[in-house]
Amino acid sequence: MEAWSQFVQLLFSGLTIGSIYALVALGFVITYSVTGILNLAQGDFAMLGALICIALVNSGVPFVLAIGLSMMAAMVIGGLFERLAIQPARHSSVAVLIIITIGASFVFRGIALLVWGTDPYALRPFAGGGSLSMFGAVLQWQSVWAIVISLASFIGLHLFFYRTYFGKAVTACVINPFAARLMGIDIRKMSLGAIAVSAGLGALAGIVIAPISGASYDMGIMIGLKAFIAAVVGGLTNAPAAIAGAFLVGLLESFAEGYLSSGYKDAVSFGLLLLVLFVMPNGLFAKMTGKRV
Repeated sequence: MEAWSQFVQLLFSGLTIGSIYALVALGFVITYSVTGILNLAQGDFAMLGALICIALVNSGVPFVLAIGLSMMAAMVIGGLFERLAIQPARHSSVAVLIIITIGASFVFRGIALLVWGTDPYALRPFAGGGSLSMFGAVLQWQSVWAIVISLASFIGLHLFFYRTYFGKAVTACVINPFAARLMGIDIRKMSLGAIAVSAGLGALAGIVIAPISGASYDMGIMIGLKAFIAAVVGGLTNAPAAIAGAFLVGLLESFAEGYLSSGYKDAVSFGLLLLVLFVMPNGLFAKMTGKRV
């Protein structure tokens, strides 16, 4: 019975962290699909969203409003990043654009370090404390919120991309940019929208995970790396595949930490990345659906 309880506990933990990776991985997929750029600053939007939300809550802003304002702030920062850094260099090589995103990541972390310092910050849980007992395991309510919010975000994005005009325009840019231009769709505006939406998703991920693990100026490094691994493992141009890859990475990390050692957690993720790149470079689940994004 104890072994079963441990298994369920690790399963819940893996699903929780997988849901966070999935939100950030979706940002990678959206940005890459529309612009062809690997935005390696994606994880830092999670950091900015979490720290801005904590600052607003500590200033007396209502919690729900603070979440919304934090996501909007991250989207504005993402939009400025796209206009000031990506667009001027849009004709440069892919390597140059990736280096620009790495430089932006250092800038974001540097600004956060100056504003918030090195100390970690805590954000109160969404619905107070307490836990839920299920199948012999203890599940924190914040973990439930993380999973539910992630699933709701996935459904909302699906409806956005396939039920709204702007979403369909973004999808058209992904499928055939040249035809999209002929139909009067402004690719530059779609690029701005893609990076802004990705930044908002990253901020939401940071806000959701902050009550569980806290928030600091450098939290975005590992979140971004793990989400990138999840996107590559699943399929970098396929949103459902990236989500599946994120949950796979989260579960593997959780079980490796629980049954082996915490030191193996990162090794398992990076080992999986290398294995997929060698064997199936398009991703394990890249063909699970015919549509990208």
